[in-house]
Amino acid sequence: MIDAEERALMEETVRGALADAVSTAGDTDAVLAKLGWRELLRDEPDDAIAIVFGALGATNAAATALDDVLASALGRAPRADLAVLLPRFAAWDPPGSERGAEGLATARAAGADTLLVVGGTAAKPWLGTARLADAELRALHGVDPAAGLHAVRVEKVAVDAERLDSAAWASALALGRRAVGHQILGASRTMLDLARAHALERTQFGRPIARFQAVRHRLADALVAVEALEAALGAARDEPNADTAALAKAVGGRTAHAVARHCQQVLAGIGFTTEHRFHRFLKRTMALEGLFGSADAIVLDVGRRLLAERRVPTLIEL
Repeated sequence: MIDAEERALMEETVRGALADAVSTAGDTDAVLAKLGWRELLRDEPDDAIAIVFGALGATNAAATALDDVLASALGRAPRADLAVLLPRFAAWDPPGSERGAEGLATARAAGADTLLVVGGTAAKPWLGTARLADAELRALHGVDPAAGLHAVRVEKVAVDAERLDSAAWASALALGRRAVGHQILGASRTMLDLARAHALERTQFGRPIARFQAVRHRLADALVAVEALEAALGAARDEPNADTAALAKAVGGRTAHAVARHCQQVLAGIGFTTEHRFHRFLKRTMALEGLFGSADAIVLDVGRRLLAERRVPTLIEL
């Protein structure tokens, strides 16, 4: 267990190293490897995910650490030449089937040898592999090309003889959602910091706009949304299960939208330009919001389950 002082030092170190890598167009995966990311993930997975993905979000760095999180959750040793097939945008079912597999992948897929594929259903998943040399790989140039996401399609998957445990995919999905949630949290905090700095520097009528009540309300509402996401992620760590992870991911999507809206209003015209850094974090959260299910899709799914089961689960023990 990492104590508070050690964790704060690690957060500062990881964030500083990633910020330097972004400013110099360095290899963020190499930076994380040098910092011992995979060893930390093995020994202290909760702290590793919170620290590294929070720093990725705060610095707007693109890395392939999500492959390591999912591979580890699926019982495979993470390595640089092993990519993991993610579900399609806004979905979270296993992306593989008897007819092949189709989904998303991080930038690691462009240079890796093997693709790890989960198929079947959430209740009866199986694990297989495919050669990336035989896959159709297409870089996605949507709202955030810098995120490094790829569309992947494979026709042949070699299924492992041993089937996955029924809870394996749910566990991997929960960790993936928590990781993405922490990345959204880091990006949201930076968007808020950028808007706050602008409010302190920008003057109108002879005083900083930070003294205007309307601006303060915007910043306060953004801060409440950020703190709500941090609390949801804390609950998902303290009570690790599929429901708390889904809650955290849904809150993450809502937080990203709320923070972006309020900060955009505070930044005003400069926030709409590419000269300001704000747009990079906005685009990254828009891309992340669709991984492992959008907020709206998750909420609808939870609602359907509540109606079907007529039972409200206890998410957090108070």
